[in-house]
Amino acid sequence: MNEYDQSNTLPILRFFLMGILLTGLVGTGAELLLMEHTDGFWQRVPLFLIVLPLVVLCWAALRPGPLVLRVFQGTMLLVVLSGLVGCIVHYQGNVEFELEMYPSRQGIELFWESIMGATPSLAPGTMMMLGWVGLAYSYRNTRLGRPRGSASGTKEE
Repeated sequence: MNEYDQSNTLPILRFFLMGILLTGLVGTGAELLLMEHTDGFWQRVPLFLIVLPLVVLCWAALRPGPLVLRVFQGTMLLVVLSGLVGCIVHYQGNVEFELEMYPSRQGIELFWESIMGATPSLAPGTMMMLGWVGLAYSYRNTRLGRPRGSASGTKEE
């Protein structure tokens, strides 16, 4: 037996990925609420996409299976997509604001001022990161449920 036993590392990695995911979801949700990111439907979408994976994880704890695994993975893909869309929307809003204030701005100056604008253009990237962490956590995760067609005799964890 070698000093580094890989069979014991997977559950530990999953534990830390779950900790990162839960901390990130709860922290990001709290920050959005504190910033009053609730003005209209589109500002509430990230809050919904923070609560949804938490609900699915509760479902997985009660009834793991292939369906809950796929629903969780689909939810995490939506979280990744929402982060990408959020970065674009924040940036476009900053561009509109900059052009309204300084109509002559263009090129790299407009880009730079828009990236550093009042609406944080890269903040929604947190949602992308959380989605990727959730997808990493769910990859071949037997605690969530084995996808149909997977070999049942292999030890994953």
